[in-house]
Amino acid sequence: MSPSPRSWSRAVAALRGWRRGQWGVAGVGALVTAIVVGAPTAVVPNPLFGRSVPVQWWNYPALAVTAVLAGIVLSTYVRQPSTAPEPGAGDGSRLGAVGGVLSFFAVGCPVCNKLVLVLLGASGAMSYWAPLQPLLAVVSAGLLAEAALRRLSSQTACAVPAPA
Repeated sequence: MSPSPRSWSRAVAALRGWRRGQWGVAGVGALVTAIVVGAPTAVVPNPLFGRSVPVQWWNYPALAVTAVLAGIVLSTYVRQPSTAPEPGAGDGSRLGAVGGVLSFFAVGCPVCNKLVLVLLGASGAMSYWAPLQPLLAVVSAGLLAEAALRRLSSQTACAVPAPA
């Protein structure tokens, strides 16, 4: 199901209404996501983790898109002082969580993933799993984008003033 133009306009209006604190949370959330997903998968070079298979060119944009979208989704949980908590504020939270987990599998080393290695073996991981990883990255980004759109559009759908 494609999002309606009204959802897009509400999401853009929500982003325009964000204050410095929400943008700060989005930035910190994006940075933390990049580290949490990128370090164990060794897309972000570090001394603790390594890869048996070199990082692919598409791992970098996939990690960047994941980080930005996850930061936006995380920032939607910051309540603005002029609004009461939304009754349906959880819309999209499952999509965001699934999208984040899928991105971890998408950018990870195909033969370093123990689950894939047990199920397919090393040659199966390279022959079957590795070619599916870019598709998994696209699905992950789509789920995170849908979660962000749902959460953002619900922020301006029915603004309720905070109780006095």
